Amino acid sequence: MDAETRSEIERTAAFRSELRRFLARTSVATNEVGLTPQRYDLLLMVGSAPEARTTVTELCNALQLRQTAVTELVKRATDAGLVMREPSADDARVSFVKLTPEGERRLLRVFEMLREDRSAFAEAFQLLQRRFNAAE
Repeated sequence: MDAETRSEIERTAAFRSELRRFLARTSVATNEVGLTPQRYDLLLMVGSAPEARTTVTELCNALQLRQTAVTELVKRATDAGLVMREPSADDARVSFVKLTPEGERRLLRVFEMLREDRSAFAEAFQLLQRRFNAAE
């Protein structure tokens, strides 16, 4: 293995390590508020959508999951009182997914818990990006 490839592998490993550390902390934080990381991702995507509502199709794209998986995730989150479905006024075939007050409360709680972690991850990512750019 040449030195350039070895260096790129080391940078990639460092990035993956930081990513796994952030995901592990996310798992701890979500567990503390009675969520799974997948439900947190769902709440985050719904909460960040325009007008704080989205469709299952849009969630599939945002979460990079198949429609059956997203439909089940939405169903379970609905059953848990975290999201609700609202029919579209324009198209009877479409329904929007929105946060409930409880879903928003838990989303914000985890979001706040991870504030420092997001900052640390962003700093690590910027450092790694500079290293990647320097190697080019």
